[in-house]
Amino acid sequence: MTLPIHKPTLLLDKDKAIRNIERMIEKASEANVSFRPHFKTHQSAEIGSWFSERGVTKITVSSVDMASYFAVAGWLDILIAFPVNVRQGRAINKLAHEIDLHLVVESVATAVTLNNFLGTTVNVWLKIDTGHGRTGIRWDDLELLTDVAHTVAAAPHLNLTGILTHAGQTYAARSTEEIAAIYAETARRLGTIRRHLQAEGHTLLVSVGDTPACSIIEDFADIDEIRPGNFVFYDLAQQRLGACFPDDIAVGVACPIVAKHEADHRIVLYGGAVHLSKDSMVINEEVIYGRIARLSKDGWGQMQYGSKLILISQEHGVFTTDPFTFDSLDVGDVVVVLPVHSCLTVDLYSQYLTLSGDIITKMRTNP
Repeated sequence: MTLPIHKPTLLLDKDKAIRNIERMIEKASEANVSFRPHFKTHQSAEIGSWFSERGVTKITVSSVDMASYFAVAGWLDILIAFPVNVRQGRAINKLAHEIDLHLVVESVATAVTLNNFLGTTVNVWLKIDTGHGRTGIRWDDLELLTDVAHTVAAAPHLNLTGILTHAGQTYAARSTEEIAAIYAETARRLGTIRRHLQAEGHTLLVSVGDTPACSIIEDFADIDEIRPGNFVFYDLAQQRLGACFPDDIAVGVACPIVAKHEADHRIVLYGGAVHLSKDSMVINEEVIYGRIARLSKDGWGQMQYGSKLILISQEHGVFTTDPFTFDSLDVGDVVVVLPVHSCLTVDLYSQYLTLSGDIITKMRTNP
């Protein structure tokens, strides 16, 4: 069928997404770890059902609003993998009365405040910084870890459940071997914390969550739970890391061609930062914002490695290409931009268009 593309449109290859889901479910099962996928990438109740239909019962989200959205969709075991925002106490308390709610804490003050405004018990995970440097208790600050753990364990409305991390430093790796080394270091550091807190009287689960490691690691010894999210769609960044193959990328943005400039073989797209995000990557010392694939009746084919999105503004995208591809494309044609980071690209849209022409809605993001 001919897809109705008139403006930048988020396309979803359902078959690829389901294949990615099934592969990760199988990996978790074979590794004997619990699977709590992060839904911040797809943000869709319908896509969420593809997980539940395959036996997944618990999920991760990145905000209170997202937790509320998926609770309405029927999910009853939800982890909000973001430090507790105490200003949302009323909404958190409401959720805690409706579902099995898991929250992330990294300070004594937050634990005390959280306990004071709750009217029922929630599960609490200690957020650990194992080297990424974004947030969390430093893995070697055992004194602070002990203080927070004791505070949580003593609070009547808090159930100290485990320690978790997002080893985002894997995204800076240059090979699968480096990803594996970062994962091994992360696991060792979490093991040190678990043994220390066990000696303090706390029995804890250990949860990890980055897609690069969860995609390439097979042996999750001493880990109890994995929480990858980006794997459902993957993207160019994951493909470059070796976490996926090009054919695993399940989303792209269909963009109309609006102008051609023959002098330098540049093609201008209706598709800019508000449609693609501004995430970029450096290839051979050149910044690119996406790769180009040709749209066909079956979706999109292999990415055109000679075509790269090199310039992006609010509404415009500009890509360069080889002379043959330049001549084969006309103003009014549609190409597909494969995103550098699918999470941020997907967040810009309220719905997906599948290759069969179906609309799949997602939660609307409120600033």
